[in-house]
Amino acid sequence: MDEPTLKPGDRDYVGALASGLEVLQAFDAEHPRMTLSEVAARTGMDRAKARRFLLTLHALGFVRRSGRDFELTPRVLQLGYAYQSSNRYRAVVQQVLEDITAELGESSSLSVLDGDEVVYLVRSAAPHRLMAITLSVGTRLPAVYTSMGRVLLAQLTDEALTAMLAQVPLHHHTPSSITDPEALRAAIEAVRGQGYCVVDQELDLGLRSVAVPVFDGAGALIGAINISTNAARVSLETLKTVYLPRLQQAAADIRAMAR
Repeated sequence: MDEPTLKPGDRDYVGALASGLEVLQAFDAEHPRMTLSEVAARTGMDRAKARRFLLTLHALGFVRRSGRDFELTPRVLQLGYAYQSSNRYRAVVQQVLEDITAELGESSSLSVLDGDEVVYLVRSAAPHRLMAITLSVGTRLPAVYTSMGRVLLAQLTDEALTAMLAQVPLHHHTPSSITDPEALRAAIEAVRGQGYCVVDQELDLGLRSVAVPVFDGAGALIGAINISTNAARVSLETLKTVYLPRLQQAAADIRAMAR
């Protein structure tokens, strides 16, 4: 049985490590460069504490300074590479997704659940762009408004799903976005029953996708894979009758090879 998760204040909880990681995570696409005051504001730390962590990260080579501004260095990529290189299924998944893109001309990805977000771990991108933001390995999106996210949420226990939905903010990203908690719960439970999920323009207008869960040879969940496309180009019928079977075959191929 797994050890219970530590909480701040527990004897073995290292607050300094947690704070240092919080500072690293404060930098993102919208905040690539920040002053000390901006880092303190985003992390909720006082300036003195934020300064100590920034200077320590600077000394370790994870942060660089330019005048009053701080930004991450490429060394941060080592942290992500360690995870990627430890995932022995990555090469298998990459090839399968690239085959989908070559055959259908559409982007295909694998993601995992991290809190209330999905994190892209493997991606095969088609030449055409589907969203205002550029999707790549490491991109995070709200789980409840993505097909992969709902597939992964459907794998949770009833208790875990209830706890998750109780704290997830629901927004009108588009006119199609589900914002009623009961309707969202029903949509996720439908995914549980049918084994796949279609999300039609709930996160971004024009973005339509289908996703299925993918497991390894022992039956352990690897993540979710999807095919995403443009709603003006591909109908819901085509998504379900052509793309979904191809995605299900891809999931079966990954399971057969991931042993």
